[in-house]
Amino acid sequence: MTARLSDIAAQAGVSEATVSRVLNGKPGVSATTRQSVLTALDLLGYERPVRLRQRSAGLIGLITPELDNPIFPAFAQVIGQALTRQGYTPVLATQTPGGSTEDELVEMLVERGVAGIIFVSGLHADSTADMERYERLHGQSVPFALINGFSDKIKAPFISPDDRGAMRLAVTHLAALGHERIGLAVGPKRYVPVLRKIQGFVRSMDEVLGVPAAVVERDLIQHSLYTLEGGQAAASALLGAGCTAVVTASDMMALGAIRAARQHGLAVPRDVSVVGFDDSPLIAFTDPPLTTIRQPVTAMGQAAVRALLEEIGGTPAPHSEFVFLPELVVRGSTAAGPGGQGSVSVPVPRDERNPTGG
Repeated sequence: MTARLSDIAAQAGVSEATVSRVLNGKPGVSATTRQSVLTALDLLGYERPVRLRQRSAGLIGLITPELDNPIFPAFAQVIGQALTRQGYTPVLATQTPGGSTEDELVEMLVERGVAGIIFVSGLHADSTADMERYERLHGQSVPFALINGFSDKIKAPFISPDDRGAMRLAVTHLAALGHERIGLAVGPKRYVPVLRKIQGFVRSMDEVLGVPAAVVERDLIQHSLYTLEGGQAAASALLGAGCTAVVTASDMMALGAIRAARQHGLAVPRDVSVVGFDDSPLIAFTDPPLTTIRQPVTAMGQAAVRALLEEIGGTPAPHSEFVFLPELVVRGSTAAGPGGQGSVSVPVPRDERNPTGG
């Protein structure tokens, strides 16, 4: 027990006496310190004493389209931790090919009496889907919040990254490195995040490099699946069209783009630069380490939990979209293009020079 106390104390940054007081349920310990000790127990793999186990305030459903893409487990972890800290028990429900649909998962969660549901990249992001399903959920008095994909047909809080701004970051970075023919590999066009990325990419290519929208839309955009194989197929077509740099809509697609470059006998980043999207766990350790647009997963996940709990508490958050700024993370998959670094002057768009638009 002495060794365990010292381990827990070291992990929590408190004294062994404080750990003992928490484990024995004695007073005189602040709520913050108590939580630090309980977190240390969890991190070290120790089981909490029965008396310290938190009674669940209720179940919260979390629906994701898959877990193969590492961005979805990342969201699940952040959301699960945030819910647990608030006393709720997260219930992860994942769609699988040939398995349960989103509607079936919702029905299952509602039958189990969940207090609310968080959707990550669900049917709400599909511009062709019937949004009445969410109105029916309102009719069942089940609050919900939605991540990635906005629809003005749904009355609920939405949490999104700035997809248009993300493309601006990627194009500006590559243009500054001397790339002039930049391609975009994205998912199916019916999804809201895809449409927004296209809008941001087309506008940025025009404003930064002077490439007409018609040329960008015709020659420099490829739609595929959000998988390594999808990225490989899309990037192969873009390389065939003479692109020296490829921006992708996910890190998995970016890894496929790197594979496509190598199959064409090209080296990344010497011959081709590749930019991902998400900054998924472990992506910094690929070969080469991936330059990517970091989706603010922690901030977005926590915001979704706050919005949902406000809905549950009867003081709903505004039924509008909360947009979070992404971040360019430069690593080893981008380098100077044929034009050479610094050869391209990157203009400031009109709306950034004068926010009023005048």
